[in-house]
Amino acid sequence: MADPIKKVTLRGGQVRYRFVVDVGYVPKKDKTTGDVITDPETGKPVMQRKQLTVTKDTKKEARAEYARIQHQKDMGTFILPVKTTVAEWIEVWLKTATRDVEASTAASYRHAMEYVRVHLGDKQLQQLTEEDIESLIDWMLTSARRRGGKPGTGVGLRSVQLTLGRLRAALNLAIRRHLVVRNVAEHVTIPRQARDAAKATAKARTPWGEDEVKVFLTHVANDRLYAVMLLSLIGLRPAEVCGLRWDDVDLDAGTISVETTRTLVEGVVIEKDAKSAAGERTLPLPAVVLAALKAFRKRQAAERLRAGEGYELSGRVVVDELGREVKTDWLRRRAYERMQSAGVRKVRLYDARHACLSWMANNGVPDTVVSAWAGHADLGFTKRIYVHPDPQSLKAGSDKLAELLG
Repeated sequence: MADPIKKVTLRGGQVRYRFVVDVGYVPKKDKTTGDVITDPETGKPVMQRKQLTVTKDTKKEARAEYARIQHQKDMGTFILPVKTTVAEWIEVWLKTATRDVEASTAASYRHAMEYVRVHLGDKQLQQLTEEDIESLIDWMLTSARRRGGKPGTGVGLRSVQLTLGRLRAALNLAIRRHLVVRNVAEHVTIPRQARDAAKATAKARTPWGEDEVKVFLTHVANDRLYAVMLLSLIGLRPAEVCGLRWDDVDLDAGTISVETTRTLVEGVVIEKDAKSAAGERTLPLPAVVLAALKAFRKRQAAERLRAGEGYELSGRVVVDELGREVKTDWLRRRAYERMQSAGVRKVRLYDARHACLSWMANNGVPDTVVSAWAGHADLGFTKRIYVHPDPQSLKAGSDKLAELLG
C-alpha cells in the first residue's frame, strides 16, 4: 500500500509533509449561489465526497495525525474542522431554539446568549474549552452588567444559570450536528460563593407580612388604584392584572376569569393567553375586592364623561384616566410610589403574590386550592417557591407541640 504521507517542498524551499484523507460526504452546493443542489427526481440533496488536506512540519507529526483521523473515523467520532465562531453558532442555535416558543421565551434566550456572544463570540467553536466557560461565568458574576443596575458590576445568579443552561443546549446541538466532540460546558459549575450569596439575598427578600399588608391597604383605601392594588394582593401576576378585561369580571356573580396576559417584551407589548392551562382560572372575589372593583367601574364611567371623545374604550380593567391600556412597568411604578408613601417595605409585585399565597397556605387553605388559585399545575412548585412560613404560623406550630409535650 502506498504511503499516504507525501513530502512537499514549498516555494521558499521549506520541506513539509502532507496527506489527503476522505472524511465522508457533504451536500453539493452551487458554486455561484451557494445553494444545496438537490436531485430533481427524489428532491434529496446531491452528496459529494469530502476530502481533508493536512500539512505538518515533520513526517512523524503527519503520520500521527493521519492515524488519529483514521481511528476517529473508525470509531465514528471524527469531527470535520470548521471555522465557525461561537457568535455564528449562537445565531444558528437561536434560529432553531426559538422556532416554536413564545416571544417572551425567545427574548430570554437571546438575552442569555448575548453574554456569550460578547465574551466568547470571536472564538472558534471547536476551540472552546472548559476554561473559557469558567471565564464567562466569572465575568458575568463580576462585571457583565449593562442594564438594570450599575454598569460594570456582576449580574445575578439567575442570569448566570440561564446563560449556562442555554449554552449547554447550544453545544448539545453542535454535537448532534457533528461540529464538536463534546459539550465543554456540561460539567462547569457556578462557584459556591456566588450560590451562597444568592441564597442570602433571596432569604433577605421576604414578602410582606400580614401587618404590612394592612398598613398598605389602609393607605391606599381612597386611592384611584385601590382595586388594582387589591388584584395584585389576591395573587394575580402583574401581566394578568394588566390583561384583565371588564368582560372577564362578573360583578353580579362576584368572580373574575383569568384568561389573558399583557406584558412588555423587549419594548413591545405582548398579549397572549394565560401562562398555562392551569393559569386559565375563574376566581371567586373576596367581598372587599368585589366592592372595590364596582367602585372603580363607576369611577371610570365618570372619567369617561369628563374626557368625552378623548377617552379610549379599551375594555381593560386597569387603565389610566383616559381609558388607555397600561403595561406592567406602569403598574409596577405606581405600586412602588404607593409603597413609599405608605412607609412600607418596597417589595416586588411578585412578592405581593407570594404574600397572598403564603397567607392562604399558613391559614388552613388546602394545598390544592392554593395551587389552583395561583394558576399552577404543579402543587410542589407552589409550595416550594411561593409559600413562606410566617411568625404567626410558626407560633401555631409551637402551640401544637406544647399540647403534645405537655
